[in-house]
Amino acid sequence: MISAVQKPINSGFTNKSETKDVLKNIDLNKKVAIVTGGYSGIGLETTKALVAAGANVIIPAKRPKIANQNLCGVVSEDNVIEMDLNNLNSVKSFTNSFKENFNTLDLLINNAGIMACPETRIENNWESQFAVNHIGHFLLTNELMDIMADVKGSRFVSLSSSAHSITSILWDDIHFQSAQYDKWMAYGQSKTACSLMAIEFNTRMRDKGVEGFAVHPGGIITPLQRHLEKEEMVALGWLDEDGSPSELVKNFFKSTNQGASTAVWCATNPDLNGLGGVFCEDCDIAKRKSEVDESLQRYHGVADWAINSDEASRLWEVTEMMIEKL
Repeated sequence: MISAVQKPINSGFTNKSETKDVLKNIDLNKKVAIVTGGYSGIGLETTKALVAAGANVIIPAKRPKIANQNLCGVVSEDNVIEMDLNNLNSVKSFTNSFKENFNTLDLLINNAGIMACPETRIENNWESQFAVNHIGHFLLTNELMDIMADVKGSRFVSLSSSAHSITSILWDDIHFQSAQYDKWMAYGQSKTACSLMAIEFNTRMRDKGVEGFAVHPGGIITPLQRHLEKEEMVALGWLDEDGSPSELVKNFFKSTNQGASTAVWCATNPDLNGLGGVFCEDCDIAKRKSEVDESLQRYHGVADWAINSDEASRLWEVTEMMIEKL
């Protein structure tokens, strides 16, 4: 089933709105937020924006030293806590530590991720993109739901991508144990999973006044592209042959700050009260793919499989079983 509210609300913002625009008149004083990957790319811009609005932002970081360098003058070093989404024991250690030190969590933004990387296996022979982008974040989110349930109005934001449109969940072979590994199929599946996590989170938490949102941040050149060769970025239309940004990038891609805006908007805007369980882009609720002009479907709109509540419920249960087997 697809939510009846999966349609734009004419928010007044655009694809080029910046974080300062969406946070105008928003006061986050005394609010506690967690931003995974909040020290690089759009995650860093998200952290800066929330801090500027008054929030106390905690950054789980795989590379604490680099995080502290990037966040110097933004947050205290005490706010940077080591956590590796590759390692579920590390995730559990972080959530235990957080709950020992904080009795509230207003905003959880799952921003960290990897993209189109070579085939790698972690934990229980899991494909790494699904494991990092989805399973690690799933455990983090699941462990923090009880503390979020005590804060009416708290919000969960899960970063997806236009790549979700590559594929739905590959139920028969999620971890590419039978089929040949395809880095883009794996990435697309992981980003569909990120969206479905927000949908099911919202279903499970809405009676407590807590809501979840999936976000496509837009096209942005960030360190996420580190595994791509120049030739591949040319083939994707992101670079010209000489290595300079293409016309597509110049005209349609966003700055890192603009890329952070939709997640910040979903985390804070009161116009979204009661509208959880939807996929958002360009600082508004996205249209379904079927409602988007065919020429724009590569980068806009949401595929039904990424917002289907039955798929979301199934994925939640399957992921719980994956974790239980460890």
